[in-house]
Amino acid sequence: MSSFRKRYIGDRAFYMAVIALIVPMIVQQGITQFVNLLDNVMVGRLGTNPMSGVAIVNQIIFIFNLTIFGGLSGASIFGAQFYGKGDQEGLRHSFRFRMLFGIGVTVLGLCIFLCFGEQLFHLYLNEENSNPNDIALTLGFAKEYMLIMLWGLPPFMIVQVFSSTLKDMRETFSPMVASVISILINLVLNYLLIFGSFGFPKMGVRGAALATVIARYIEMLYLVIYAERRKKKFIFLQGAFKSLRVPWSLVKKITVTGTPLLLNETFWSMGTAMINMCYATRGLTAVAATNITGTVNNLFSIVLMTMGNAVGIMAGQQLGADEIEGAKDTVRKVMFFSVASCVVTGGLLVLCAPFIPYIYNTEDTVRAIATQTLIICGCFQPIHAFVNCAYFTIRSGGKTFITFLFDCVFTWAVCLPIAFCLSRFTALSVVWVFFFVSCADLLKVAIGGAMLKSGVWANNVVKDA
Repeated sequence: MSSFRKRYIGDRAFYMAVIALIVPMIVQQGITQFVNLLDNVMVGRLGTNPMSGVAIVNQIIFIFNLTIFGGLSGASIFGAQFYGKGDQEGLRHSFRFRMLFGIGVTVLGLCIFLCFGEQLFHLYLNEENSNPNDIALTLGFAKEYMLIMLWGLPPFMIVQVFSSTLKDMRETFSPMVASVISILINLVLNYLLIFGSFGFPKMGVRGAALATVIARYIEMLYLVIYAERRKKKFIFLQGAFKSLRVPWSLVKKITVTGTPLLLNETFWSMGTAMINMCYATRGLTAVAATNITGTVNNLFSIVLMTMGNAVGIMAGQQLGADEIEGAKDTVRKVMFFSVASCVVTGGLLVLCAPFIPYIYNTEDTVRAIATQTLIICGCFQPIHAFVNCAYFTIRSGGKTFITFLFDCVFTWAVCLPIAFCLSRFTALSVVWVFFFVSCADLLKVAIGGAMLKSGVWANNVVKDA
C-alpha cells in the first residue's frame, strides 16, 4: 500500500502545484461550458430545427477550431520546453510561428466555408428519415447562422495564439479572465438578441451568432492589451512584432514535430464530424439529441480536459529542464488524480442525465435519446480521462507521430468504421451505435498504457535548439 501511495499519490506540495495550474483553467472551462449549455438551451427554445441548424454549423466550425489548436500544439511543445529551459528568444520565435500559421489557416477556412458551406450542411441532412419541410427549415437556419459566425474566426485565432503562449509559461489566469468576460457578454447578448428582450431586435439564430462574434472580439482585445501592457513579465513579447522572422532551423523542427499534431486535430475532427453524420442517418431527432449530449457532456468533462492540459504543461517543462524521471513521476500522479476525479464527475452525469433534457423545448423522442447517450458518456468518463492524459503526455515529449496514430488514425480505422457499419447495415438505434463507438476507447486504454509504461515519450526536444 505504501509503495502504491508513493508511486501514484503526490504530497501536499505536488497537489498545490497542480491545483494552482488547473483552477484557472477549470474556472474558464466551467464558465465557458456552462454558458455554452445556456446558449444551447436558448437556441433549443426556438425549436428542434433551429437547434439542429446551429448544431450542424458548429460541427463544421469545430473542424476549423481544432485545426488551429493542432497547428499551435506543435509550437506549444517547443514553447513549454523553451520556457522550462529559460530561453525567451526561443519562446518568442514559437509565438511568431503560431501567428503566421493562424493567419494562413483562417484565410483558408473562410474560403472553404464561403465556397462549400451549403454542400457541407447537406451531409448532415438525411432525406429518408426526415420531413422535407424540416430539412429545408434546418438548412435555412444553418445558412443564417454561418454567415455571421465567420466574422468570429479571426479573433478566435488570435486569442488561441496568445493564450497558448501564455499557458506555456503557466500563466493561466489572464486567459481565464478574458474568457470569463467574453462568455458573460455572450450570455447577456444571447438573451437580448435571440428573444428580442428589453427592446432589442428578435433575431433568433442570427442573434446567437452575433452575440458570439461580439464576445470573441472583446475577449481578443482584453487578452492582447493585457499581455502588451506587461512586457516586463511576458518578455517574449518584447520586439515580437518588429519582425515575423522565425529561424528556418526552428521552423523545420516545429513543422516536423507539429505536422502530425496538425493532421491529427484536423482529421480527428473530420472523423468525429463523419461519425456524427452516421448518427444523423437516424434523422433530425438524432442530430438534436447528440447535440444536447455533446454540450452537456462537455460541461461535465471540464476536469478531464484541464488535467490533460496540466500533465502536458508540467511534464513538458520538466522534460525541457532534463528532469526525465521527474516528468514520469508527475505523469503517473496527475493521471491517477484525473481518473479518480472523473469517477465522481461521471457518476454525477449519470445521476443528472434523466433530468437535463427536459430544459430543452424539443420532442420526447429527442429527450429519451439524449438521456441514454448521456448515461453512456458518464460511465465512460474515467476511461476518457486516462486516454486524454495519455495523449497529452506522449505529445509533451515530441512523439507527435505516435499521437497521430493514437488519436486520428484510431478514429478513422476503428471508431468511424464501427459507426458507419452499424448505421448503414443494421437497424440498431442511434443509442446502441453511440455505445459501441464509445467502447472503442477500451482498446485505446490498452495501447496508451503500454506506450506510457515503455517511456518512449520522455524526450527533451529543445536540448540542442
